[in-house]
Amino acid sequence: MNSAGDPALLHTVADGVATVVVSHPTKRNAMTAAMWRALPELLAGLADDPAVRVLVLTGAGPTFCAGADISSLTGDDDPRALAVTAEEALAAFPKPTLAAIRGFCVGGGSQLAAACDLRFAEEGASFGVTPAKLGIVYPASSTRRLASLVGPAWAKYLLFSAELIDAEAALRAGFLNELLPAGRLDKRVAEFARILASRSQLTQAAAKEFADGRTDREDHWEAQAAGSDDTAEGVAAFLERRPPAFTWTP
Repeated sequence: MNSAGDPALLHTVADGVATVVVSHPTKRNAMTAAMWRALPELLAGLADDPAVRVLVLTGAGPTFCAGADISSLTGDDDPRALAVTAEEALAAFPKPTLAAIRGFCVGGGSQLAAACDLRFAEEGASFGVTPAKLGIVYPASSTRRLASLVGPAWAKYLLFSAELIDAEAALRAGFLNELLPAGRLDKRVAEFARILASRSQLTQAAAKEFADGRTDREDHWEAQAAGSDDTAEGVAAFLERRPPAFTWTP
């Protein structure tokens, strides 16, 4: 059993929403090597769970994630490889993902947030990509993901300077989808996650691949749509003024 303060990835599943909590409160939820290793396996299990329709990633207490816990690394660990493997697993999660951010979202925390489909934050949050403080070459895949999200100019600003920006700047840059007043984040995330869980997984899965740039699956998704009842159900529910009961699953 995890003791309070011990580094861990906690998770719950309720009403179609899986919530993964980065918990290492004594170090502002910095990810240990063991946590980086555990994340892909945890995500794989949640992806295979038919009860999961949406994933929310957040941090315990007042901080999202302050990066990597360097003190947890051994001589055999490659911190960049550990972070990239976890980041890629999160980006590849087949269902909608939403980062719920308060406090510091820095370094590896920003990598994880950027790998989510959506990012909601609370006023007072801070964001930064800090390898230039350590003389580290930021991974190519992570750099491209950041630039795709905020544009080359903002990506260079963050990577060149390693300076933190506030939540308002992160919203302007396009890093955030929504910025909430203090005390409103949890309610809004729960509300929006319920909305996502009620929508067609067929639409979401295809849209996620297309938006992420995949170009070899158009025929696949056309076939999935042709063999699904989701469109007929969506139209019928609209005409009958009732919530739809979509049945397509990954």
